[in-house]
Amino acid sequence: MIGAIAGDIIGSVYEWNHIKTKHFELFSPGCSFTDDSVLTIALADSILNDRDYVSLMKSYYRRYPNAGYGGFFHHWARLPDSRPYNSWGNGAAMRISPVGFAFDTLEEVLTKAKQYTEVTHNHPEGIKGAQATASAIFLGRTGKTKGEIRDFIGTSFGYNLSRTLDEIRPTYGFDESCQGTVPHAIQAFLESEDFEDAIRNAISLGGDSDTLACITGGIAQAFYGGVPEAIARKVMEILDQDLRDVTSEFMKVYCEEFAK
Repeated sequence: MIGAIAGDIIGSVYEWNHIKTKHFELFSPGCSFTDDSVLTIALADSILNDRDYVSLMKSYYRRYPNAGYGGFFHHWARLPDSRPYNSWGNGAAMRISPVGFAFDTLEEVLTKAKQYTEVTHNHPEGIKGAQATASAIFLGRTGKTKGEIRDFIGTSFGYNLSRTLDEIRPTYGFDESCQGTVPHAIQAFLESEDFEDAIRNAISLGGDSDTLACITGGIAQAFYGGVPEAIARKVMEILDQDLRDVTSEFMKVYCEEFAK
């Protein structure tokens, strides 16, 4: 999941300052982790320690209240009532990467992605976005080709993956929906040459850059067998100790390439 966190951190400075190029400083001075990383790590904590995800999300929210959450999530996290709020937002997909790494069958990944998502994002588009992201990660880490991943996502979820990044980029703007984010994040991976190139592809689209790159980064980590050491090291430096500890433990347990 460190690939997702890397994408979030690298993209954080471009969320409101969109760029349409792949040529940029990978870790700008203002890079930081956002709600994408916080809630991803909360899910990793839930899986690692078999703890209730709703309670953990609210706990992490209280510890990191200014990480950039959406308005609906702010409201939900502050309420004692934990009912989902029918969201179709891309937050469903940005936080789901641990599921793609932690479970052993595609069926289980799809089931768990739905389970962990619908506690907030119980709209069909929210669930679909999370399942598509988690399944792409699972397929990537289990040796499927990019063509097989493209075909499965297109057939199973109805996402249009026929448009190239060059076709998408000129008119693409900020879009916080799953349906307006997940297909393009997957396309950024599909057109990439390696992990770093995938992140650059995602950010070059403009739009919700940290979330695009977060989704792309999780898939790219799975497919390319890890994250370059220099990138992983920088990510760990930017995370605080608590977030670093959970990330490191999850990677050691579920992502063997990081432990080597």
